Amino acid sequence: MDREIILASNSPRRRELLRQIGIPFTVVPAHVDEIIRHGETPESHASRLALEKAREVGRRGGDGLIIAADTIVVLNDTILGKPSGPEEAEEMLARLSGTMHRVITGLAVVDAPTGRWAVRTAMTRVWFRDLSLEDIRAYVSSGEPLDKAGAYGIQERGALFVETIEGCYFNVVGLPLALLAEVLKEFNINILREICCNN
Repeated sequence: MDREIILASNSPRRRELLRQIGIPFTVVPAHVDEIIRHGETPESHASRLALEKAREVGRRGGDGLIIAADTIVVLNDTILGKPSGPEEAEEMLARLSGTMHRVITGLAVVDAPTGRWAVRTAMTRVWFRDLSLEDIRAYVSSGEPLDKAGAYGIQERGALFVETIEGCYFNVVGLPLALLAEVLKEFNINILREICCNN
């Protein structure tokens, strides 16, 4: 691949997804304030943070394409971020029990040399089965939910809570791959051509 790809995230899940599709990349974690601004919709919040992450990394230099994402869990119109500790994780999971929620990812790509950018959002609906208090406490005691929006990871033990999804599975993990491929085409990068034709 002619262009350097920079992932503006320290998320092991996003790193693994990029490796899965064969994109060579470097990791430069972004440092932005993830506070929710007054009047922001979930979609505008996720989009803004993704773009801020990409631009923040871009300001540090380099001549590559920067990929950044921000994934949130939304119950009704309330954004559920990462829990502050086990107690809040239990509370979040109890609220998600037996309901449908949305997972929204803001995806941003920034061309560092020119500052050109593109932002898109992906949305997936997720239905949880009814969770017992015993299940919730056992899951929280594993420590897995504590660094994840909405207090669960669909790619790990949190999958045991999910009855149905409607939309992109990889969006729920944290990086909507089909959407990423479409956005990269706007920057003249065709992932399949780049990866498959250069092997």
